Amino acid sequence: MPRLGTGKLVIATHNAGKLKEIQALLAPYGIECVSAGALGLPEPAETGTTFVENALIKARAAAEASQIPALADDSGLCVDALGGAPGVYTADWAEAGRFEGGPGRDWYMAMGKVEGKLAGVAAEFARVAAESGESPRELDRSCHFACVLAIAWPDGSHAVYEGRAHGTLTWPPRGTLGFGYDPVFVPLGDTRTFAELDPAEKHAISHRADAFAKLVADQFSA
Repeated sequence: MPRLGTGKLVIATHNAGKLKEIQALLAPYGIECVSAGALGLPEPAETGTTFVENALIKARAAAEASQIPALADDSGLCVDALGGAPGVYTADWAEAGRFEGGPGRDWYMAMGKVEGKLAGVAAEFARVAAESGESPRELDRSCHFACVLAIAWPDGSHAVYEGRAHGTLTWPPRGTLGFGYDPVFVPLGDTRTFAELDPAEKHAISHRADAFAKLVADQFSA
């Protein structure tokens, strides 16, 4: 399998927030990052049912189209009480629309959808408890962010690295520094959401950082 060296790497994303995080994580290794969006590459259909499958779809498509090694990230929020949902459909829960004059996803709506479904679970617990005369079960708000990083080379080679960040969900959303579901995710050991953490703090403990630590150990170690 080839290894990354200094040079250009396509980041297979059209998400500016995700690109910024990946650039920061790769900066110490002399990697020049260019996004698939900047190269005008189309977004492939993410037809996989796992994070690994979708990350490889994106990385392979970008590497083939650009003839440059490509790195793709597929990540999502997995909520225990919702059976791991939204999982690979994390972005789909944030329906696309136009915001402040440009295209984007409605992440506030997505966070509200998660909270609404949790409220539905809590209501079901209360209904069952009322029928049985017992105290309702406590709602489990534990969750984790999952991240899979896939590197694909134009020759068809690939490598995959997986990371996680465990935490709990809070409501209402707090903070303005993150993106996606960050404003409702409180990492274990802290009381602040990802969106309230300084980016350097978040980078040190995030699911993406966990996956990147594994990538770096494999790709840049002597």
